[in-house]
Amino acid sequence: MKRLEPQVKKTALLLTAVLALAGCAHITPEQHPPARRDIAGAALPPTIQLAREGWPGAQWWSAYHDEQLNALIKQALASGPTLEVAAAQIGSARSALSRSAADLGLDLSGYAGANRQRYSGTGLFPEPIGGAWFSAETLRLDARYHFDWWGKNRAQVAAAVGELNAGRAEYAEAERALAAAIGLSYFRLQGAWARLANTEQLAATQAALVQDKARRVAGGLAVSDEQRAAEAELSLIRRQQAQLKADIGREREALRALLGADSGALADLKPQALGSAAHALPARLGMELLARRPDLQAARWKLEASLSKIDAAKAAFYPDVNLTGSIGLDTVKLEHLLQAASRTLYLGPTLTLPLFDSRRLDAQLDSARAGRNERIAEYNQAVVDAVREVAQDAVQLQGIEQQIVQQAAATGAARAQMASAQARLERGLGDRASVLSAQLALRKQQDAGLYLRQVQLLAEVTLTNALGGGYREEAPTATASK
Repeated sequence: MKRLEPQVKKTALLLTAVLALAGCAHITPEQHPPARRDIAGAALPPTIQLAREGWPGAQWWSAYHDEQLNALIKQALASGPTLEVAAAQIGSARSALSRSAADLGLDLSGYAGANRQRYSGTGLFPEPIGGAWFSAETLRLDARYHFDWWGKNRAQVAAAVGELNAGRAEYAEAERALAAAIGLSYFRLQGAWARLANTEQLAATQAALVQDKARRVAGGLAVSDEQRAAEAELSLIRRQQAQLKADIGREREALRALLGADSGALADLKPQALGSAAHALPARLGMELLARRPDLQAARWKLEASLSKIDAAKAAFYPDVNLTGSIGLDTVKLEHLLQAASRTLYLGPTLTLPLFDSRRLDAQLDSARAGRNERIAEYNQAVVDAVREVAQDAVQLQGIEQQIVQQAAATGAARAQMASAQARLERGLGDRASVLSAQLALRKQQDAGLYLRQVQLLAEVTLTNALGGGYREEAPTATASK
């Protein structure tokens, strides 16, 4: 009989292995999983070029040397309401990671209990138990260990880490968008202030021309239609003034909302000269764009999390093994609680076999794969959109720079024309109306120049934002789709 014992043990182990393998549900293979877009080859056409090459700095707004702008963005990044949602999402992702990590390793818990009970004298237990009072005191330490042989828990933790990293990237994306929104609104405000100051001088010159026309009409030197035309032009200029004032009020409120500030927070904001910063465009995008764009990093981390969820869904098809145990003390008399005879010990492994659970497991795996496909589609679209944004913004800025060159030439010609009219007036060869008309033409050219400077500033901020707004993360290596 003793010789048979080893054979019996081997047979039992073999049967256990067979049952474990039989308990593995069949994993449905995937035929044609989608592929993520390769950003390494992302490039701009050779026709898109700016004067300098490079990426924006981490605090790109400081290049404008405007203390008001610096203070506004600093305040917004410190306490802007739009960042609260992103911060809350990071907190949720961190909690999910903690829950997933808690399933790894050894779980320990303690238990202590005491009760006193009278047993029925006519019940199941006869005397001396029946009709007597008894106490029960227990001290116990429980332990549970999950053998993560198939990597299910590790995959769930990896998925939670991916979601947390995605949340951090989304927070950086919210900061990028907020800084850009502040910059755009601020430069629209400054542009409106500059144009309003120029338009006020334009209106004063046009009013003087209306008066000159009125004197000429009274003296019989001009027809009344000339005066009416000058008055109509003055009305158009004043309408433009009203529009610019409305633009100023709108941008003030936009800035206040971005800051989450009260109505008096921007009372000290003052007009500044429309400056310029040395903007640049990288010669090549490629993987560097992925590292520079927080929205692309968030999409990448979400995709990585979805791949880990597939691993976890596949691991659920295999048997699950747990080991539980407890050690403690139990007695019916408190004075015996700490004696060796009161000790208790329990150790029990559990094996869970997914024998008839294939439909639910297939549904879980299909859901994980569908989520992966959705994340890949979102990532691919984000890559396309990022390259498109950079290209379009660079083309626009390139075109604005060319317009500014031509506008400077037009403004120079108008200034020369005004100087000529003034010289003729001083020599008695011209009249005041000619000088006023030349001044009007110069003021209009200056307004067009101010508008182009404003548009250039907005285009610079937009391109900076498209290039990541100074964000920087090490470019990751590509991971094969699962």
